[in-house]
Amino acid sequence: MLQYQIIPVTPFQQNCTLFWCQQSKEAVVIDPGGNVELIQAAIKQQGVTVVKVLLTHAHIDHAGATQAIVDYYNVPVEGPHRADQFWIDLIPEQKAQFGFPDAQTFNTDRWLNQGDKVTFGQVELDVYFCPGHTPGHVVFYHAESKLAQVGDVLFRGSIGRTDFPRGDHATLIKSIRENLFPLGDEVQFIPGHGPMSTFGAERISNPHVSDAAVG
Repeated sequence: MLQYQIIPVTPFQQNCTLFWCQQSKEAVVIDPGGNVELIQAAIKQQGVTVVKVLLTHAHIDHAGATQAIVDYYNVPVEGPHRADQFWIDLIPEQKAQFGFPDAQTFNTDRWLNQGDKVTFGQVELDVYFCPGHTPGHVVFYHAESKLAQVGDVLFRGSIGRTDFPRGDHATLIKSIRENLFPLGDEVQFIPGHGPMSTFGAERISNPHVSDAAVG
């Protein structure tokens, strides 16, 4: 069974998420943007063993502390899609702009694509390629729990920004409507920032991507 803890990190209050398998206690850290000590404290508190880092995309508030986590736990990195390599390359520039002390560039051990699977313990996550906010954004979905970690694709009442380099509004809307909403109205999602919601609630009321707004 999948268990999780949301760990808000960085001045942007990014939802770094700890996912772990209840049976094996193997865990993954999703989007370690910063505040390494907070992430480490959560891992210790839950008594889990980190086996990999997963990334939805490579903006600094989601990926800045990746190398620090990799170095400390000696684990591989999976994700995002290779189209976000240029954002990894820009981490030093982003660090200078935003002043994230933990931020470093890193190497991804496995780029992810639509239809890939990510596993740890007895947990299997489905990968959905959802570009638009960044060109290489992916989403992690646990079908058994009907739970998704969507990064900055979708928020309660909003959607990801598309005014960054290589962002695309129409592509983002398509990613949400064609890749995420078909998973079911009852699916809960953890966004990159802010409170959780469900795909059904956003289909009804989200002013950017609801059935009424798009249809």
